[in-house]
Amino acid sequence: MLLTRASEYALLSLDAILKNENLVGSEQLAKELHISKSFLAKILQNLTRAGILTSHRGAQGGYTLSKDTAEITIYDVINAAEGKKVAVFDCLSQTCPNGTVGTCSISPFLARFQFKIDNYLKNITLKELFNE
Repeated sequence: MLLTRASEYALLSLDAILKNENLVGSEQLAKELHISKSFLAKILQNLTRAGILTSHRGAQGGYTLSKDTAEITIYDVINAAEGKKVAVFDCLSQTCPNGTVGTCSISPFLARFQFKIDNYLKNITLKELFNE
């Protein structure tokens, strides 16, 4: 599966933000989660652009969720964190190693598999994941 640490760090960051009663800054999150501050900042920017987080500027600034946890799916978080639609296999993206996107003999199976994975992720919310 083409999920990277960006997805993992995004979910861990959202959990930490939810558990904190105050605004949480990227520096605090990076220290708390033992993640590179610059890498985490990019992830948080992607989550903000996707409307998952709201960024509050200033000395006491930080991040909060933009929506209720029941409205944010794991699918949304992963795609925002990765900066693109995540494909289970390389060949489902435009970077098919054989240059045969959608035309090889296993493409129908892989497309159905991707569809099931996407639907599964679309049906799990942060509320469910974090048992809120």
